[in-house]
Amino acid sequence: MKLLNTDIKNNVLKSMLQILERERKTIIEANKKDLDAFEREDQALYDRLIVNDKKVDEMMAAVKAVMLQEDPVGKEITNRTLDNKLNIVNTTAPFGTILIIYESRPDVTIEAAVLAFKANNKILLKGGKEALNSNLALEKCWHEALEENELSKDWIKLLHLKREETQEFLKNPTEPLDLIVPRGGERLINFVKTHATCAVLISGRGNNFLYVSEQADWSKAVNVIINAKTDKISGCNALDKVLINKNLPDYETKVKMLQQKLEQYKVEVLVDKKIARILTDKEIVTNEDVWHEEFLALKILIGEVESLDEAISAINKYSGKHSAAIITEDKTEALNFMHNVDSAAVYHNASTRFTDGGQMGVGAELAISTDKLHHRGPLGLNQLVTNKYYVYGDGQVRV
Repeated sequence: MKLLNTDIKNNVLKSMLQILERERKTIIEANKKDLDAFEREDQALYDRLIVNDKKVDEMMAAVKAVMLQEDPVGKEITNRTLDNKLNIVNTTAPFGTILIIYESRPDVTIEAAVLAFKANNKILLKGGKEALNSNLALEKCWHEALEENELSKDWIKLLHLKREETQEFLKNPTEPLDLIVPRGGERLINFVKTHATCAVLISGRGNNFLYVSEQADWSKAVNVIINAKTDKISGCNALDKVLINKNLPDYETKVKMLQQKLEQYKVEVLVDKKIARILTDKEIVTNEDVWHEEFLALKILIGEVESLDEAISAINKYSGKHSAAIITEDKTEALNFMHNVDSAAVYHNASTRFTDGGQMGVGAELAISTDKLHHRGPLGLNQLVTNKYYVYGDGQVRV
């Protein structure tokens, strides 16, 4: 797609704001059809599916925030003139065409598209069938905004493909693809990695850990654990595993207190063999696969460790490399943890729920990347560009 002037892109977003407000009722009614058809066996997926007035407000806020951000395309990264008088300028440039595959969450149809478009990328949206009516209503809004500004609807397009068709599209795309972002669980990620023929940026899987040091402030620990676990169970930044140092003062009493507090919030508590000696009535996890699992439910696994090194080793072995936290009053210990845990975001005395573009000051996000290339963490507007070298000469040849 051709490079667009910043004003043209922002005019599309201004139109989109007006259209979303005008079509608010239509969007919510379309979403109701999806909710009515959804079997609520997966509460996390159902929660992600809901679009109400608050959610429409959040969609509009995302569009407005991106509209107000500086255009990320064409920014000068470096500018060098060599001895041979060649002027070499490295600048930011669009990826081209981005495909995002996601489950539920109709708000992704807004956030992903607004970010991709402002960064001058074409975006193909492959939403889940459970959100079809919602996504169709939102795509219609996008197309109206584009056409109102004399741009092609091809800039933002829903893909209506079944699983087998998606597999074939990934293997043999009918148009050039420059980047694929699978935003969902491990099955979706593995499916895309298996079949894609272009760059894939992994995101969406949590399985986040929190370590309670022997030097922790217990009140902070409990508050952070409750927030990270219960604030939003469908979030990929929700907490799943807690490791507690057995040298924590009043260890057994505090473990029992944590169990009681979690159960006040209706959280199912699972334990390892060591914690089972204290919480004798809890289910003991003997299958190692559970340590790798992202729960997306009111469920938590508590384990015992003897040291910081043991905690770091366990987190690096089992976590989804998304977010990890340490609760300690020792800043040196905290830095040791943060340096050595291999996660996109590491926290000292704070909830993992802050791993979010808006919360981290990035603004709207396409996803949370757990890859190390090309970016790790929230994929905001400035992360949806690549780079390009402009070389200016006057007849120079290499000798």
